[in-house]
Amino acid sequence: MALNTSAEAPLPVGEVSRLIGGWIDRLGAVWVEGQITQLSRRPGAGVVFMTLRDPSYDISVSVTCFRQVFDAVADVVSEGARVVVLAKPEWYAPRGQLSLRATEIRPVGIGELLARLEQLKRSLGAEGLFAPDRKRALPFLPHRVGLVCGRASAAERDVLENARRRWPHVRFEVRNVAVQGVHAVTQVVQAVKELDALDDVDVIIVARGGGSVEDLLPFSDEQLVRAVAACTTPVVSAIGHEPDAPLLDLVADLRASTPTDAAKKVVPDVGEELQRVRQLRERALRTVEGLLDREERGLAHCLARPCMEHPQRMVEQREEEVDALLARGRRVLGHLLDRADSELAHTRARVLSLSPAATMKRGYAVLQRADGAVVRSPEDVSAGDGLRARVAHGEFAVRVEE
Repeated sequence: MALNTSAEAPLPVGEVSRLIGGWIDRLGAVWVEGQITQLSRRPGAGVVFMTLRDPSYDISVSVTCFRQVFDAVADVVSEGARVVVLAKPEWYAPRGQLSLRATEIRPVGIGELLARLEQLKRSLGAEGLFAPDRKRALPFLPHRVGLVCGRASAAERDVLENARRRWPHVRFEVRNVAVQGVHAVTQVVQAVKELDALDDVDVIIVARGGGSVEDLLPFSDEQLVRAVAACTTPVVSAIGHEPDAPLLDLVADLRASTPTDAAKKVVPDVGEELQRVRQLRERALRTVEGLLDREERGLAHCLARPCMEHPQRMVEQREEEVDALLARGRRVLGHLLDRADSELAHTRARVLSLSPAATMKRGYAVLQRADGAVVRSPEDVSAGDGLRARVAHGEFAVRVEE
């Protein structure tokens, strides 16, 4: 709606700013494309600030969004990236400034590809396909090495030449496939499965000599990632692209920076191993010699002890101690026997002195009746009773007269 104004009846600046804000509010949400030139994410803040610029017209506008909106694409969006945002225009009337409040951010071009790869990476990672505990150790000296690479490619030449230079007798099972294009994923997956099925293939190398992000998309395909995860043979990824690692690098048991690096990590160097063997032999020889020297010194120290120089001296000392103990034992035993004999003689004398036989030897006799009872009083017998009289040297019969 047109405003009725004139030089005599102008509108105040605040009123104009308020009217502009009302018109902008009626605009609603719009999709806007531009390049991020400034990006501010303050720690702990819930809002992200950025500046969106149109290089064609050299115009910039401020954009704000909640942190969760930006975190959804934070891994693939940074300063300099082109994005498409769904935003609601807002007018800050006090300062007369236009800004956008974004509710959705989408990368454009290569950023969109990286966003899809990042989403696939999170999904596969949640399944545990990239877990470190799934990684298998490579064999020290593989019997046969499987190689998946492009036909007559520099990657194939680098792997074969460097491996044979390090270990001349190494054997390879090569599968030449398309490493880019629409048939790359199918051919690489088939080659990996064929090599994994061979019993004499101990390790598989998937090699390519780098390339753009678009060229390396087959090595981030979900089908290839799952095929490598299902392998029972260790797999080495040698794509040779440092800035952006394909998902094959994450699922493989070992990542090599280049095909040459893969050959070095898979095949040992014969010269280095021979040098290591020589060093180990020298170390073992020094250890044995040191052990023998130490034991020899210990033996010499033991032989220098008096008991080893004159071993009979210990026997002589013990012989003297045994003789002394034997003599002491005999003396003690003799004293004990003498004392016991003396005590026994005194006891025997006391017993004999108190014995009835000794009394009878002095002329006494013991009278017994026919029933064996001892006569102790005249009342115990009667006239005419027959008695037995026991004396020191026998017995005889007596009769009581009165």
